[in-house]
Amino acid sequence: MSPLGWGVAVAAVLGLGVGWWLGWVELAVLGAACAAALLVALLMTVGRARYGVTLDLADRRVKIGQRAFGRIEVRNTARRRSLPSRVELPVGPRVAELGVPGLAPGASHDELFAVPTARRSVVVVGPVRSVRGDPFGLARRSVRWTRPVELFVHPLLVGLRGADAGLLRDLEGQSTRELSDSDLSFHALRDYVAGDDRRTIHWRTTARRGTLMVKQFEDTKKTRTALALATDPRDYVDPDGTDGEFELAVSVVASIGVQTLRDQRDLTVLAGPGRLRVETPPLLLDDCSTLTTDAAGAGVALLGRRVAREADDASVAILVTGSVPDDSELRLGARYVPPGTRTVVIRCRRGAEVAVRTQGPLTLATLGELDDLPRLLRRAVS
Repeated sequence: MSPLGWGVAVAAVLGLGVGWWLGWVELAVLGAACAAALLVALLMTVGRARYGVTLDLADRRVKIGQRAFGRIEVRNTARRRSLPSRVELPVGPRVAELGVPGLAPGASHDELFAVPTARRSVVVVGPVRSVRGDPFGLARRSVRWTRPVELFVHPLLVGLRGADAGLLRDLEGQSTRELSDSDLSFHALRDYVAGDDRRTIHWRTTARRGTLMVKQFEDTKKTRTALALATDPRDYVDPDGTDGEFELAVSVVASIGVQTLRDQRDLTVLAGPGRLRVETPPLLLDDCSTLTTDAAGAGVALLGRRVAREADDASVAILVTGSVPDDSELRLGARYVPPGTRTVVIRCRRGAEVAVRTQGPLTLATLGELDDLPRLLRRAVS
C-alpha cells in the first residue's frame, strides 16, 4: 500500500472505532466508506499478468546531444486475453508510464521512447515494471520484468591527429643521458671489459687497433602518457554546470586519452578515486561519463604527487584543472612530478584565449574552448 493507502486505513479504523464508541453515525459511515475504498483498491491488485517483456536500446553509448532511442516490447504469454495495464519505465531519476492495451494470446505491443542526453552522465534505464492498482493510488502491485540497462553519455571530443606530433607520439629512439651496453641509439666505442656481450664487439675497429672494442649505447625510452584530472570543485567556476569548466576539463582528458589509445601508446588516466580503464577507447569514455567533482577529490596541488605515486614511469604528464588555481598553485602541482618527465598543465577557463608558456620541462597552458585543444598542443610542442 502507498502512504495514502495507509492513511485511508488509519482513517477507516478510527472512524469505525470512534463512531461506534461515541454513537456518531456520520463518523462511522465515513470510516466504512474508507474501508470499502481500501478493500476495492486491494481487490484491483489481485491477479498477475503473464508477460514477456524486452527492453532494447538502439545504442548504449552516445555523445552529448546525440539522440538515444529505445524500444519496449510487451508480449502476452498467457492462454487468455490480458486486461489493459500500465507499464513503468524508470529513465534516470524520472519514471515514464506507458499504457498497454488488452492483448490476445501471443500478441505483442511495442512502445518507442527517447532518453535525454543533454549532459554527460550514465543514465540507468529500467527495470520495466507492470503495475496493477486503483486510480486513486491507495494500493498497487508491481512486477519487475527486465533488468536495468546503462546508457553512457560520453563527453564531447575533438580530433587530435597531427596536432600531437612531438608530444603524444612514440618517443622510441629518443635518447636519454643514461648509458647502457645494449639499446638502439649508438653512442661511442670503448675498450672491451671481461663479461661484455661479444655481440657488441665492433670488429672493424678491433682489427684496426688490435684490441677488442665494444659499442656503447644511450638508453632510449618509449612514451608513457599520464593524464591527471582535478576533481576538487574548488578548482572550478560553476563545477556542476552543463557547460562549465569541469565539463571542458573532462573533454580535454577524454580527447587526449582517446587519441593516445588510437596511436597504441601506453596510457594512465588518474581521475576520481582511482584509475580509469584504458584497455579500449570506449571503456575510457564510459569511465569519463561517470566523473563528477567531489569535495574529497584531488585538486591541482595534489596531482603531481599522484602522478609520482601511481605513474612514476611516465614520460609525459598532463595535468588538467579549472581556472581558479593561480600560476603558483599550478607550479606547485607540477613540482612533484618525477624528474625527467615532460609536464603540461592545462587550465580550463571558458572563453579564454589560448595561452602557452614553457619553462624548461614545464608548460603552463590556458584553454577556453575544446576546439582550440589541437592548437594548444601544437604551441606546447613548439
